[in-house]
Amino acid sequence: MTKRFFSATVFLAFGLLAAAQQRPHYTQYILNNYIINPAVAGIEQYVDIKASHRHQWVGIQDAPVTTYFTIHGSIGKDDYRENPTSFTPEGGNPRGKAYWQDYTAPKPHHGWGATIINDRTGPLNRFSMYGTYAYHLGIGPRTSLSAGVSAGFTRNGLNAGKLIFDNPIDPSVAGRGIVNTMRPDVNLGLWLYSANYFLGLSALQIVPQGLEFSNNTLRVAQKSYPHVFLTSGYKFYAGEDVTIIPSAVVRFVNPLPLGVDVNLKAMYRDRVWLGASYRHADGVAGMVGINVSNTFNIGYAYDFSTSRLQNFTRGTHEVVVGFMIGNRWGDMCPRNLW
Repeated sequence: MTKRFFSATVFLAFGLLAAAQQRPHYTQYILNNYIINPAVAGIEQYVDIKASHRHQWVGIQDAPVTTYFTIHGSIGKDDYRENPTSFTPEGGNPRGKAYWQDYTAPKPHHGWGATIINDRTGPLNRFSMYGTYAYHLGIGPRTSLSAGVSAGFTRNGLNAGKLIFDNPIDPSVAGRGIVNTMRPDVNLGLWLYSANYFLGLSALQIVPQGLEFSNNTLRVAQKSYPHVFLTSGYKFYAGEDVTIIPSAVVRFVNPLPLGVDVNLKAMYRDRVWLGASYRHADGVAGMVGINVSNTFNIGYAYDFSTSRLQNFTRGTHEVVVGFMIGNRWGDMCPRNLW
């Protein structure tokens, strides 16, 4: 009885992760589309660094906690600028409508990047590392298309010490501990972008593989599933100083229902922003952020669950911190990601 209960508990725990959250959620994906699409690597003329920490469903024991670090930059990217925008001339907006009217697609260039993600849910921990290559090509006077690939590995760990047994002194669990399994991982992406819109398609963990935890007393097998993301966003002006950016992410994960996130972000002079997000059948969120300087920015999001979980949780907190290294034009805000 003990062994069957033990096995059932592990299968249930890992099965829930495999079905519901093999890939973490990111409320502020608009601040770092690279985290879900490798084709974004090298889109700006500087090195873009992002670090994020997300504590999901605060108040629920062993709820998901996700931390990531990303870095990406360009090789051979030659952006032409009439004037830098690190200062604000009196009476004018350096990133107003006139700035974007002169937008031209960058010349063909390469992108590189790296990603580290740690996602922990209860007894399960998923650690991933990737290296990225992307190529950007102008396909029109104001339009570019990029393609990217990320390759690396994922280590899935099971802390059997956090599992609950009907008979904790049973010899079959005496040697329990942390059991790890590693596998290669590959992500692909396409990214179409211009001065006022973007459209992306990406496939993460595209090769489904069996995942198995095993030692002398434990054997658990499960399967990873490809995740397909369709992302889009559009920027328009509400006056000279305020930009409105609606965006959306659609997630396809067979055999789960379609997942949809819708965001709305309002930015004043590329300096401060407010936003709101809706995740279908799951929750709503509020966002706020500031470009502190032309090298540092920070964003915060608070998610409120609209599902039955709202009776047990105090919400979800997510922080994203960004650094722009080598920003030779002094842009307060990214030119191709907003």
